Amino acid sequence: MVIEEGFKDVLGLKIYYKIVRAQPEIAKLLTMHGGPGSSHDYLLPLADLADRGITVIFYDQFGCGRSEEPDRSKFTIEYGVEEAEELRRKLVGDEKVFLMGSSYGGALALAYSLKYQDRLRGLIISGGLSSVPLAVSEMKRLIEGLPADSRDAIRRFEQTGDEEDPAYKRAVQEFYSKHLLRLAEVPEPVKASLDFAEERNVYRVMNGPNEFTITGVIKNWDITDRLSEIRLPVFITVGEYDEVTPRVAQVIHEKIAGSQIMIFKDCSHLTMWENREGYNAALENFIKRSLSEHNGQAPDRFPTTTASSA
Repeated sequence: MVIEEGFKDVLGLKIYYKIVRAQPEIAKLLTMHGGPGSSHDYLLPLADLADRGITVIFYDQFGCGRSEEPDRSKFTIEYGVEEAEELRRKLVGDEKVFLMGSSYGGALALAYSLKYQDRLRGLIISGGLSSVPLAVSEMKRLIEGLPADSRDAIRRFEQTGDEEDPAYKRAVQEFYSKHLLRLAEVPEPVKASLDFAEERNVYRVMNGPNEFTITGVIKNWDITDRLSEIRLPVFITVGEYDEVTPRVAQVIHEKIAGSQIMIFKDCSHLTMWENREGYNAALENFIKRSLSEHNGQAPDRFPTTTASSA
């Protein structure tokens, strides 16, 4: 594989990108990280796909990671869609790509597909969402499954907003250990993405103080009723214990004709780390099947599939 990285001028900002090129190449995959406000680093396990003939393109969205920040009036999903399209065009020209969005990146990828699906060969949504209110309601349901002291600490935070409360901090970490990443140690690229989200402005402005308290720009965002407009091969992945729950994924699956959904057993939100080989194999299979069978058209509906953890 060959790695290329640098910056492109996109809508007047320097946007960081990294391309891991496959040789030979059968397809290109453009990835969208989550947050909003994280960075591409936690998606780096997808670079393994270059060994399977799939060139992988990473980038840090506006105000994220290594990329420059626009005026805060542009902290919107709509701006993110236009940024992604200009970056795609500057990197690959008129060539169609597969698009993968993780978490908030899944929401961004759905929004992009509604406007620019003619630029795509297929769409992958991993722990993504089409409705912020639905995702929040599901996370609140997960909170009810935490021990009483954690539930109480989170409820107290909702009243006081005290992010320095030690009990609240412990409760957040307990939620994350169950529903964000179920590994004993946090990998360094994941730490890097979390640090970027903490250091920069996008996460707090667009999202809020934590994963399950969304008070920012995107709090009322919902495009579920438009998902039927997407006529592409679509693959939806979700962890069994994902903070953006299987119910959220199922809603997307039901709205997009011909979509395929896979639930990864024993995994949570960052399946690409918890079951790296199984996750990448699933993406590879979807891309190769789309290339060989569907020719860019939506296939007949696939059944729900459950994948075991490695």
